[in-house]
Amino acid sequence: MRMVICKVLKREAEGLEAPPYPGEIGQRIYEEISQQGWTDWLNRLTTIINENGLSTADPANLDIIEQHMLGFLFGEGDMGQAPEGFQAAAGGKK
Repeated sequence: MRMVICKVLKREAEGLEAPPYPGEIGQRIYEEISQQGWTDWLNRLTTIINENGLSTADPANLDIIEQHMLGFLFGEGDMGQAPEGFQAAAGGKK
């Protein structure tokens, strides 16, 4: 089991088995983000796509998604937080 100091969780946690994204960013994620941190990002990604009406088939949207990813995973830039006014359901309540 490979351990990393996760930038999302701010603690040591089990690392990913392989880079989950292409290129230098993927390698950075592999080195600095845990499995749980990546799962947390995928959950946030679903929210970002739904709240902003983004499409992964649109190259312009992929740039926006990547900016959100860098913000969520590494705290870089102004993106990555939950959409304004968004509140996750707590205990099944909306």
